Amino acid sequence: LAVERARADRLLENILPAAIASQLKTSDATIADRFDAVTILFADIVGFTAFARSHQPAEVVDLLNALFSRFDDLVMDSGLEKIKTLGDGSMVAGGVPTPRPDHAAATAALALGMMEATGSLARDLNIEWGIRIGMHSGPVVAGVIGKRKFAYDLWGDTVNVASRLESTSEPGRIQLSEETARLLGSEFSCEPRGTVSLKNRGDIA
Repeated sequence: LAVERARADRLLENILPAAIASQLKTSDATIADRFDAVTILFADIVGFTAFARSHQPAEVVDLLNALFSRFDDLVMDSGLEKIKTLGDGSMVAGGVPTPRPDHAAATAALALGMMEATGSLARDLNIEWGIRIGMHSGPVVAGVIGKRKFAYDLWGDTVNVASRLESTSEPGRIQLSEETARLLGSEFSCEPRGTVSLKNRGDIA
């Protein structure tokens, strides 16, 4: 029983943030929190769909796993939290479930690392993969949902804007909101892109 319990605990901690897994193991209460200062990152692999059409399933999954495993290492090293994988995309958050004042800077550094990891893998394997990233900072609601398959997820306008910044970004670029750029200050080199039209948000700078 002890061995099986330890195995179950490890699986839970692989699915959920460690702090959230500990809460689930000790309480049946609903896990829901509001965080006022968070940075959300969405990343999407450019060229993946065409690659998947022309290669064997095992090769597709192996290469995607190789890249996402590199991403996982970068996220762990940065102390951020991978929220979920969405097909050939990924969602990461800085500042949840443990708040941190440098959430924007830490997430921006991760974004640069993800771009480098993607470029390195593409060069090593001679494949035409790139990445586009969107980032936005602001408040979110976070919690655990599900009964049979738990999921720790985030909700709110901050998440929606970050997702739309990713979808309107250009390959090989990190598109930031004005809020995130302001938090980064002079620590990172940012350049204005101009006005971008986002669904349900209109034109933003």
